[in-house]
Amino acid sequence: MEIDALPYLDEHSTVVAAGTDDLWRGLGEVLDRSAARPGASGYARLVGCADRTVSGPRPFAEGSTVPGFRVTAAVPGSELVLRGRHRFSSYALIFRVERVGPDRSRLRAESRAAFPGAAGGAYRRLVVGTGGHARGMRRLLASVARQAERGDGPSAT
Repeated sequence: MEIDALPYLDEHSTVVAAGTDDLWRGLGEVLDRSAARPGASGYARLVGCADRTVSGPRPFAEGSTVPGFRVTAAVPGSELVLRGRHRFSSYALIFRVERVGPDRSRLRAESRAAFPGAAGGAYRRLVVGTGGHARGMRRLLASVARQAERGDGPSAT
């Protein structure tokens, strides 16, 4: 299923006191750190994710993986597209990085997902209906912002 065919779920964004290069680097570091947490691979295995391990080049490039996701597009400093699927859902997470001022950038995270069948509907209620997905996305963006604001590299202009 193409990303555009996946139903829109939501979008979250934050403005970060960092240039786009630091924000991009922070995004990759936070995603890798999240993937390394105990249980990430186990959960991916439990729900039957197609991608269950960390692999591929870093910084992220097409074909890189973290548990639950495969990078299908990576434009450094601009856009990172992650796709995934498991028994209950097919989904995509699209990160967009935009310069909004000197040493200020916006990170947007768009979620798209399909939840087929009765089991998919139950999974959607569990993950989305409880607010868990939204809380998780807000925490992820806050972590990326903190990491980017600590950045040690030159900021983008």
